[in-house]
Amino acid sequence: MLTQPAAKYRPFPVIDLPDRQWPSRQLTQAPRWLSTDLRDGNQALATPMDSARKLEFWQLLLRCGFREIEVAFPAASQTDFDFVRLLIEQNHIPDDVAIQVLTQARSDLIDRTFEALRGAPNAIIHLYNATAPLFRERVFRQSKTEIIELACAGARQIRARCEAQKDTAWTFEYSPETFCFTEPEFALEICEAVAAIWQPGPARPMIINLPATVEVNTPNVYADQIEYFSRHFSQRSQVSISVHPHNDRGTGIACAELALLAGADRVEGCLFGNGERTGNVDIVTLALNLYTQGVAPQLDFSDIQQVLEVVTRCNQLPVHPRHPYAGELVFTAFSGSHQDAIRKGFAERAEREETFWQMPYLPLDPLDIGCSYEAVIRVNSQSGKGGAAWLLEQNHGLQLPRGLQQDFSRLVQQQTDQHGQEMTHHALWQLFCQHYGLTQPARRLLEAESHSDDKGETRFKARLQQGAQPVTLEGKGNGLLSAAVTALRQRYDIVITIEDYHEHTLGKRSDSRSVTYISCINARGERAWGVGIDNDVARASLQALLNAAHAFLPQESSSLA
Repeated sequence: MLTQPAAKYRPFPVIDLPDRQWPSRQLTQAPRWLSTDLRDGNQALATPMDSARKLEFWQLLLRCGFREIEVAFPAASQTDFDFVRLLIEQNHIPDDVAIQVLTQARSDLIDRTFEALRGAPNAIIHLYNATAPLFRERVFRQSKTEIIELACAGARQIRARCEAQKDTAWTFEYSPETFCFTEPEFALEICEAVAAIWQPGPARPMIINLPATVEVNTPNVYADQIEYFSRHFSQRSQVSISVHPHNDRGTGIACAELALLAGADRVEGCLFGNGERTGNVDIVTLALNLYTQGVAPQLDFSDIQQVLEVVTRCNQLPVHPRHPYAGELVFTAFSGSHQDAIRKGFAERAEREETFWQMPYLPLDPLDIGCSYEAVIRVNSQSGKGGAAWLLEQNHGLQLPRGLQQDFSRLVQQQTDQHGQEMTHHALWQLFCQHYGLTQPARRLLEAESHSDDKGETRFKARLQQGAQPVTLEGKGNGLLSAAVTALRQRYDIVITIEDYHEHTLGKRSDSRSVTYISCINARGERAWGVGIDNDVARASLQALLNAAHAFLPQESSSLA
């Protein structure tokens, strides 16, 4: 890289629009959408789609709700021509859908394009030519007058062909390609000239498409260009202003959104942003951005994974794991503080029975696009206590008390630090069960009985399975657990105190199982947790106590009768 890039690169001009209105506006309705996946997206693929893949993509676009779809550049290849004919001849085009095709302003290409469209019920014929100084002077070596005449000649031929093919409902679209770095006055001049030939009106619909063919400036400059054009075009009420942003500077989404604020009515783009170089604007992201602001996008991405599968298969290109809304990791939190906030957000939402979605770090409810909450929190070395607790609650119904969350978090941290990998839900559950006594407890409660006298003293007796042998415990106390603690002291010569106790049912039915969490502390101040699950709350509590006490017993005691 140059230390002084100004020696090689110059900033592109900006437009002087001090009274711009777009910054104070809000998006309150969806634009008209056009998918150009089958044309602009397809031409950018290393291996363009064959007709079978194109047809599969076409059917996906219909399911998503697109009513304007650019399907081909029919004069560019026999494959494109044949695909247009396939759609028409095999009746793949619904009555309320218009196919769009692209052509350059050359007579032979226009004729070939109309051959492809013969019999189409609704069609948009899209004419373009480049208008920026760089292209006029270095690519075409033509004056402004010659560039205008090229566009007008194409428009005249298209009008004549449309009038001759009356069985099709025609819409004419014109693009001053490279609009974003064309002089604003010249862009207006050439569009006025083309519109004068077409004579737009209710019976002769026209679209003027103002592309950011290559991004060359910040999105606010593009918005200024759109607002300037919209203000000054003489037949603004008779035409639809469309935008076609690319993503060369990584701001295609912002360009489209600000252009809509500036007066555009329509957006051309691709699913997940496929297209030349860095891609076209991503219509999925645009639509779901509107959705999360309460605006119906008029497109359906209720099964985003199915959309993703079809697009990646047809394009033979992956979608990045961090891609907005659709990527594998977009709803996933690994960070401990993020996980804790999300867990609390879900708990508060359930408690309040809220209608409106308000969730830390999640602008969209994953369920709305067919995703589950399973991937929202995943556990690795960056995770805190909240992540593991969330997964246990979501997958197993456990509501860990704060102290147990902290204790289990330390175990998880040790595992992830040791192995350097994410812990799966299954591995997390196995670790929890093994450490807190839910899997093969060292002392399994077989049976227990207790009796209380008039003075409130409880006599407790239990039989345990310890290794291969049964063990009997007996003790007295001022309650069941107090008596059990006494019995443990008498049997194993340990002094422990129950420090924390929590219980809840697993479910809302009357026959739901109970889960108990018990924390014990010994004479040296050491703590240990145990968990018990049983149909009977007393048995669950006793097993939790036995599991907690196991941490304080000498190793050899676990095998003593």
